Amino acid sequence: MIQLSSIDYILIISFFAITLFIGVYVSKKSGKNTNQFFLSGRNMPWWLLGLSMVATTFSTDTPNLVTDIVRNNGVSGNWVWWAFLITGLLTVFVYAKLWRKSSVNTDIEFYELRYGGAPAKFLRKFRAIYLGVFFNILAMSAVTLAAIKIGQIMLGLQPWETVVYAGVITVIFSAVGGFKGVVYTDFILFFVAMVGAIGAAYYLVNIPEVGGLSALLENEHVVNKLSMLPDFNDTSTLITLLVIPLAVQWWSAWYPGAEPGGGGYIAQRMLAAKNENHAIGATFFFNIMHYALRPWPWIIVALASLVVFPDLASIQDTFPNVSQDKLGHDLAYSAMLTKLPSGLLGLVLASLVAAYMSTISTHLNWGSSYIVNDFYKQQINPNASEKTLVAVGRLSTVGLMVFSALFALVLQNALQLFDVILMFGAGTGLIFILRWFWWRINAWSEITAMFISGVVSILFNFTNLGDMLFSEAEGLLPTYAKFPVVVFITTVIWILVTFMTKPEDELVLHNFYRKIQPGGPGWKKVLDEAKSNNIQLVDHNEGWSVPSGIVAMLLGCILIYSCLFATGYWIYGDYTYGIILTVLALLSGFLLSKIWQKIKTKIL
Repeated sequence: MIQLSSIDYILIISFFAITLFIGVYVSKKSGKNTNQFFLSGRNMPWWLLGLSMVATTFSTDTPNLVTDIVRNNGVSGNWVWWAFLITGLLTVFVYAKLWRKSSVNTDIEFYELRYGGAPAKFLRKFRAIYLGVFFNILAMSAVTLAAIKIGQIMLGLQPWETVVYAGVITVIFSAVGGFKGVVYTDFILFFVAMVGAIGAAYYLVNIPEVGGLSALLENEHVVNKLSMLPDFNDTSTLITLLVIPLAVQWWSAWYPGAEPGGGGYIAQRMLAAKNENHAIGATFFFNIMHYALRPWPWIIVALASLVVFPDLASIQDTFPNVSQDKLGHDLAYSAMLTKLPSGLLGLVLASLVAAYMSTISTHLNWGSSYIVNDFYKQQINPNASEKTLVAVGRLSTVGLMVFSALFALVLQNALQLFDVILMFGAGTGLIFILRWFWWRINAWSEITAMFISGVVSILFNFTNLGDMLFSEAEGLLPTYAKFPVVVFITTVIWILVTFMTKPEDELVLHNFYRKIQPGGPGWKKVLDEAKSNNIQLVDHNEGWSVPSGIVAMLLGCILIYSCLFATGYWIYGDYTYGIILTVLALLSGFLLSKIWQKIKTKIL
């Protein structure tokens, strides 16, 4: 346990005070109606929404997760989430403006815009609880688990103490300030969190135990962890860390904040944007900051931790008060932070508090929006006043916080939960990509994919069937085949069900197309039939921008991956690759700026 100085306490308390002040300051306007409480009146600029997305995904569990990955699988292990950049940029250049044009209040409301009848109503209310409550609580519990570990290592707090201290302030701020309070404070949280992460990385690399950057990179525990690509001679590792994420995972898996086609709290921010161009700008800015800028401070601390704490035993010896059920490699990040000096320590603790509050407040507001807009208002009290709906939103915010905190107390590590959530969404992602552009997909397609993915994941992960089928020694298939098999089974079944069930009603399809104007060959049959009946669906002022969007996505991937790896090579002192990748980043950025003009929407 460390001892905080007066300046540390001043920094932490000041941060809490500023955050609560903002929440109270915007509470009156946020409480006017649900549009203000959940979307801030749909008038947010791109830069503020982009910073909010970055701050939201900068949670307390993220540096712990990255540390866990690096210590177990090296820097290249991060491909398990770096691959989601492809999903993110597809959202930027194809789906962001479609979401904003839909004008729905939540992405779950989309179901009754795209589909019709009882299946659409069921899908909307079920997904509202399934995602807004169940999966949302899982995600928040992972964030709270990280806060618990930080509290144990750095402050000697019992798990329940961390939950109470951190949770109470966050839930008050979230319930009072609504979405506007979340976004405004995210602006401050982003800068506090980045300064804390970079400051910690710089200081910790230069502590005597590590001996500076050169000594770190040459250390025997670190040198085999530095590669940004997996060992191509190790087939199993290559397939697990690179091939599956890039070939299958990015388009097939659902994960909060990285949904194929956009969704969740990312969609919430796109829906809150001033217009389609601001939605595109916000999501692109987020992806640059999330993948190109932010990972390296965490990676550096993770590598340094291998020098100071080369194994779990060394962590346990140094921190004997840590409970056995919470001991894991993800603890190494918090363990390293205990070596920070006064002042910087307070700033870093404030940054971790910022990260926690930003992520939890976003999840609380997002999950509450589902409960209010897509369940309570639709199923329980359709005639509820705006005042009642806001009150329900605030109550559900408190309830989500309580349940996620309780669940966090029984979890062990963040990577464990990441894998479970990823597996449960396996095979559903392709629907989220295609449903905008293929008329034949119906509500039963999504219902089938959701249930099959869940059932197969449970069978493979929590029964003996998984051990029988997938094992490096005795199974029929290697362990890394589990995820692709879930995707394959889910995809085949939902496609079969799609063709075995009736398509959506013609009126539903017409209304959807008329509003969204998705375009493309997947709607040709609907458009031809409408034209033969003298029904006008196409707005001739709009061309089909998806081909340009895909080109922009590819250029964006080259740009951001080049920035990510160029930064790594500059840090490693490999200046040749650093220069090549920097030039490649500049060139791809120039070409992207040209193609961007074809994607922008003309705002009247």
